[in-house]
Amino acid sequence: MLTETDWDALDHAYGTAEDTPAQLVALLDTDQRVRSQALDHLHHVVHHQNTLYGATAPAAFYVAAILPDPRTTLPVEKRPRDFPGPMRAALLGWLDSVANAADDQAEATMRHFGFPPEDYPPFVRTREIRPLLFSAVSACFDDHDLHVREAALAACIPLLDDSRLHRHRKAAAPLLRATLATSALWQYQERAMEALTAWGEDTAGLQVRRQAFEACDAPSNTSSSAEWGLAADDAADLPF
Repeated sequence: MLTETDWDALDHAYGTAEDTPAQLVALLDTDQRVRSQALDHLHHVVHHQNTLYGATAPAAFYVAAILPDPRTTLPVEKRPRDFPGPMRAALLGWLDSVANAADDQAEATMRHFGFPPEDYPPFVRTREIRPLLFSAVSACFDDHDLHVREAALAACIPLLDDSRLHRHRKAAAPLLRATLATSALWQYQERAMEALTAWGEDTAGLQVRRQAFEACDAPSNTSSSAEWGLAADDAADLPF
């Protein structure tokens, strides 16, 4: 993926993606600061403000491929509102965000604003690789780290919008119910409830345990089509 992709011909938020291969390699660097900067490149350049660029799908393909690498268990620098977990959890969160930008709701929103998604190659390419991404993400469902398991289950939700993957919903539902719906983070609880409801699954006995003022101090979402601090109504007005 790194050597056979013409990164110079692809774009990201700040122009040509010629600098992206080096940043992808840096995700597995031994230096925590270097790893963290590479992760920032994914979030703020390759997938800036939840937008899909030419470089996004190839980068997602690479990220999916390195998830099993032991070096992804190393830590990364955290901001006060970041979700917990090692690099592997952060990478899953990023894949979640990419998948959300190409899910059914994103497609409907684009059409609502007059942007036919089939005419936008980055959107089409991202949707094409969803089965591959799900294969990599689902391999982390039984990771020894709870934060990784939660991030993997959250990332599977938008990927299972793909009709080719609907058959996996039945197997994923009990995992969402047992792990994501009981997470210490209300954001994961909420996503599990929404997904289970959308899939026609029983949500009896489940509730989002959100404390007063918790939203003010909640970790920011690095794994969704909209940041946790963005109201759902605001997100619905975004073209991408």
